Amino acid sequence: MTRNRGLAALIPIIIFTVVAIILWRGLSNDPKFIPSVLIDKPVPEFNLSAIAGMQIPGLSHADLKKGNVTIVNIFASWCVPCREEQPLLMALSAKKDIHLVGINNKDAPADARNFLGTYGNPFTAIGSDIDGRTTINFGSYGVPETFVVDGNGIIRYKVIGGLGPSMADGSFFKEVQKAALSLK
Repeated sequence: MTRNRGLAALIPIIIFTVVAIILWRGLSNDPKFIPSVLIDKPVPEFNLSAIAGMQIPGLSHADLKKGNVTIVNIFASWCVPCREEQPLLMALSAKKDIHLVGINNKDAPADARNFLGTYGNPFTAIGSDIDGRTTINFGSYGVPETFVVDGNGIIRYKVIGGLGPSMADGSFFKEVQKAALSLK
């Protein structure tokens, strides 16, 4: 009988230990890192028209399969972190070896034009994703998000949120270089 009581007393301790380990593992993970099921998979098929009233082309999945590494940034005029990362994107666009395109998510064309007129347009092409379907098909959780796509249209890396921290520690550029090397 005492043996059963001793065993019964251990059960709550075992349960507590298991729960504590699960919580500890969850809290030790980087909250900005959410694995994407699309890493190392082709970009979804899409064909987005240009933002109405802008003299810049729209964007399609075929544009991401032209042999060059492309950085795809999903943004919106109503997104505060998008405003904060815009100077970084402008600096990226000045680099000759960087091909930067945008997907404007759930924005009225006038709002998108105003945003780009105010903060600058770093993109060589912008697809207007009015209903957000393409953004969802990319596996995006929100804006901003940035994808590194190799020249064969394969998603190699994803940044959730603004680019600031991943650019500061160099991890973003390492992933761009890895995507470029995958083409050789």
